[in-house]
Amino acid sequence: MAGNELKKSDFYFDLPDELIAQDPLDDRSSSRLLVLDKDTGAVSHDIFRNIGAYLKKGDCLVLNDTRVIPARLLGIKEDTGAHVEVFLLKRRKNDVWEALVKPGRKLRPGSRVDFGNGLLKCEITDVVDDGNRLVKFFYEGIFEEILDKLGKMPLPPYITHELKDRNRYQTVYAKYDGSAAAPTAGLHFTKELLGRLNEQGIDLAYVTLHVGLGTFRPVKTDNILDHHMHSEMYMISEEAAGKINSAKENGGRIICVGTTSCRTIESAADENGRLKACSGETDIFIYPGYKFRVLDCLITNFHLPESTLVMLVSALAGRENVLNAYSEAIKERYRFFSFGDAMFIH
Repeated sequence: MAGNELKKSDFYFDLPDELIAQDPLDDRSSSRLLVLDKDTGAVSHDIFRNIGAYLKKGDCLVLNDTRVIPARLLGIKEDTGAHVEVFLLKRRKNDVWEALVKPGRKLRPGSRVDFGNGLLKCEITDVVDDGNRLVKFFYEGIFEEILDKLGKMPLPPYITHELKDRNRYQTVYAKYDGSAAAPTAGLHFTKELLGRLNEQGIDLAYVTLHVGLGTFRPVKTDNILDHHMHSEMYMISEEAAGKINSAKENGGRIICVGTTSCRTIESAADENGRLKACSGETDIFIYPGYKFRVLDCLITNFHLPESTLVMLVSALAGRENVLNAYSEAIKERYRFFSFGDAMFIH
C-alpha cells in the first residue's frame, strides 16, 4: 500500500455548481462518454451508446443489480406532532431497521412516529454507531408495498430537483431491493444497448451490492488512511462467479460498471483473482497503491472532489491522469454526479 502521505487535499478539484446534473436525460444512453487510457492518460470523447466500440468479444461486464428502495419516510412524532424524517439504511431483522433520523435530538429511544395517518408506525428502540437509530415498524399487510406507497426516493443531497419518474433512479436491470442510493454508472444502459452488447459476444455478469449512504459520506480526516468506510452487504451467485472466472481464463477483460461492482468483486476474490459464489459484508476502501485482483477496466460517473470514489478511480488510472481527465471534463462542460455523464477507463 502507499505510505502515510496520502492527503484528502490530493484529490481536490474545483467543480462549478452548474455542472452538477439535476435531472436525468430523456434517453439514458445519450450521456456523453469520456474515454481515459489509464496507461498513457490520453483522453477522447464519445456518446455512451457507442460503448460497444471499446469492448470486445470475450469481455465480461459486471453489473450491480441492486434496487433502490424508497427509503425516505416523512412522519409525525406521536406525542408532539413534530415533523420528522426516518431514512432507512439497512434491514437488521424482519421489522427492525437501522436508520438515520432527523432531527436526532427529538427521536430518542422510546419515541414513536406515525407515517401516512397510521398506515405505518415505528418506535425508536436504540442508538447505534454514528448516532444512527434502530427502528421497529408496526403495520398491517406487506411492508414493501406500504413503503412503496409512503416512501420517497433517496436522492443524494446535491440533487435539489424533484424526480418526476422514480424509475429513472433505478437501473433497467435492478432486481433485489436494498439500496439507499443507486449504482449510478448503470443508469446509462438501456435494455436495447445491453442486448446489442450481448450479441457482440460480451458476457453480462450480475452481482449485488446494497449501496449504503456511506457512498456520500465525506472523508473528514486529512490523512485518508484514517477514514473509516461503512460496511455494505453483497452477494455473488455461482453463475456470476463462473462468467467472471471464465472470461479471465480466456483472456477477456473484466469491466465493472460502477465502483460498487468493483468493490464487490475485489472484496470477494482470492489472491489469484478467482471468485466463488458467496455473500457477506464489505468495507473495502480502495485508494492509490491498491493492486486490483479481478478488475481490468471501469465504467463510472464523475465523482465528488475528495470523495472515496475519486480515490478508487485514482487507484486504477493514477491520480494525475484522473485529475487531468476531470479538468478536461470540466472544460468540456460534462455533467457530474448521479445523473451526469460517464467515463470509461481502460
